[in-house]
Amino acid sequence: MTLYADLHRHLGGSVVPRILWRYFHRQNPELAQRFPEYPEFEEFYTRSRNTLDEYLELHTLVESVQTIETLPYFIYRLIRGAHIFENMAYLELRYTPYLRTSEELSQSERIDQMAQIVEIVGKASQVNEYPIVTSQILCMHSRLPYEVNKAIVDLAAGSKEYVCAVDLAGGDAHYAERLDEFVGLYKYARSLGLKTTGHLYETTDGCYPELLPYLMRIGHGIQIPLKHPELLKEVRELGQCLEVCPTTYLKTGTLDDIRQLKVVFDRCFDAGVDIAICTDNAGLHNVRLQFEYENLLTYDIIGFEQLQACQDAAFHHAFAWPHPQRPTSLLTGLLQTGAKQPVGVNNQ
Repeated sequence: MTLYADLHRHLGGSVVPRILWRYFHRQNPELAQRFPEYPEFEEFYTRSRNTLDEYLELHTLVESVQTIETLPYFIYRLIRGAHIFENMAYLELRYTPYLRTSEELSQSERIDQMAQIVEIVGKASQVNEYPIVTSQILCMHSRLPYEVNKAIVDLAAGSKEYVCAVDLAGGDAHYAERLDEFVGLYKYARSLGLKTTGHLYETTDGCYPELLPYLMRIGHGIQIPLKHPELLKEVRELGQCLEVCPTTYLKTGTLDDIRQLKVVFDRCFDAGVDIAICTDNAGLHNVRLQFEYENLLTYDIIGFEQLQACQDAAFHHAFAWPHPQRPTSLLTGLLQTGAKQPVGVNNQ
């Protein structure tokens, strides 16, 4: 059995449509009335959008119901599905904790409440019957004020039991007017010993080379091989990995055809740049991680050797995976030496 790692999955986009619709009908009469029948809801929830900004608006629908009280409900089902249906060994969940706090509170009170959110997500992710190594990536947000984003960095630094890195989200086209601010926040994060990734070079409007030196991985990054291949040497020298989420680019209108990704993979492999294949929003897309791999194979974007290289890269670049190898490699070695079980995978 092949075990998988997903390095780029949003908490808001992880809720599959059936579970979200059932929650509406059990707990939220207003949303249940808005979406009375499941087929219509699934079509609305999973259809492609024209732009990344339009696509990101869907996250607000889920964020509105992911509260202190309900987060364990959603996370349990997320972990269960990842274990049973995706053979997941390692999962990094990313989200903006501020957007799960109570809107009735003041900004300072919401900042204080973020620590409770992180603890709830951390504890809810530890499900004994579905053993997956998990960690959190806390997302700064392009639409949030500096004070909140700095508090997110500080919270990440003080919550290393649950948090492995910080990110910057909210649509990469919106960074430009605050670019110096975000560079400063990434410098600050690195000074605190935090690992870093960031939504960057996803769209043609989101290309900021000023941020690249501060990232350990690049969220998406597909415009580097597509439009700025001269940067691939720098990416390789920095040891960065692209977190490529194939279905996302069709859902956001960033690409017209999945086969456009062949250039991304070919140029990265030629340049020695690692790619980890990820889901981004598995629930929102209704596409699980194995099918991201399968689609790339079906359309001859990658071959099986490249598939294995991407699987290996995901574990190699995982911020909190406790071993240098992926579990299948560990299992082979352990069987050869007579050991019974991969440490850190099935005994957490």
